[in-house]
Amino acid sequence: MSDVQAFQAHAPEADLDDLRARLAAARLPEAETEPGRWDQGVPLADLTEVIDYWRTEYDWRSFEERINRIGQFRTTIDGLCIHFLHRRSTRADATPLLLTHGWPGSIAEFTGLVDELANPEDADAPAFHVVVPSLPGFGYSDKPATTGWGTEKIATAWVELMGRLGYHRFAAHGGDWGGNITTVLGGRFPAHVIGIHTLFAEAPPGLPTDGLTTTERRWTEETRHFWRHRAAYAKQQATRPQTIGYSLVDSPVGLLAWILDKFAEWSDTEDSPFERISRDSILDDVTLYWLTRTGASAARIYYESHNSLDPELRVDVPAAITMYPRDIEKTPRPWAQERYRQIVRWNSPEAGGHFPSLEVPEYFVDDLRQGLAAVLATATR
Repeated sequence: MSDVQAFQAHAPEADLDDLRARLAAARLPEAETEPGRWDQGVPLADLTEVIDYWRTEYDWRSFEERINRIGQFRTTIDGLCIHFLHRRSTRADATPLLLTHGWPGSIAEFTGLVDELANPEDADAPAFHVVVPSLPGFGYSDKPATTGWGTEKIATAWVELMGRLGYHRFAAHGGDWGGNITTVLGGRFPAHVIGIHTLFAEAPPGLPTDGLTTTERRWTEETRHFWRHRAAYAKQQATRPQTIGYSLVDSPVGLLAWILDKFAEWSDTEDSPFERISRDSILDDVTLYWLTRTGASAARIYYESHNSLDPELRVDVPAAITMYPRDIEKTPRPWAQERYRQIVRWNSPEAGGHFPSLEVPEYFVDDLRQGLAAVLATATR
């Protein structure tokens, strides 16, 4: 543990003043011309309202207090300082659990769940020693100065991180890029990874649709439509992250719109993301990007790893997989089974999108517990 240093988050007041001044001086475009409110992106009226709330009412210090209370640390791995939250359970039977976020998420996706996972009120519920790292280039982790920090290297770093904490065998969960990394962890490091719970189950390429159910066929069509018609953000960040990065680091309104668009489009809502997710929760995430100036460095994970998951990678450790209905990429179970060879629990909820820990937090925690309980039961046979 000597290589692990305690960390406290505290933004200079001057940075918060600068943020508010930039928001007050924002130059906004005219309103969208399409009658469908979100057809051209974030509607002007919605963005104006959030900007005003961010400037006059949002309390960043409250978020800092929460993450400082959980426990924050940094450690250098392969030349890069990695930030992480760490809460040890008081339970003797607790299992180490690694939670990995994606983009445009951050540790903010999990801060409200750490205590519940570490020390559940129900004595029969599994307990976990919870570790939540910030991806390289995200939040309080360092920004890579050279190429190479793709998902394979990140997974290797996560094994080193957990080992430094004394967790040589652990369970892992993730969605989005965190799900990709969790898949790599399960496939590459079965000696260290007890099993995984993931919201991401990318199948090997070229699988036929023969034998799929009507629902599964619809999933493949929706996923294909997403990547063909709604993924310009990913192509931009995979090819020109530096270019979009100037806007994301220089303009808080530009950063807010870029991220809010995804919370809106990828959540299980009819109109606004705030139907399920509070403004404070989204602004915790956006403000973390802003204060750490990580808009460009976070975007670069697409440049490093877009479409890079090894088609030959197979996961033989126990896997629990949950496909939320409004997520952007849903994989039929027969396809998932081609990569994940030991699926011990498969769940298709009736509600929830890409950010279930924020959209349906109680359900998310219960599903995560059940999935990991199935993983642990199989792993200890």
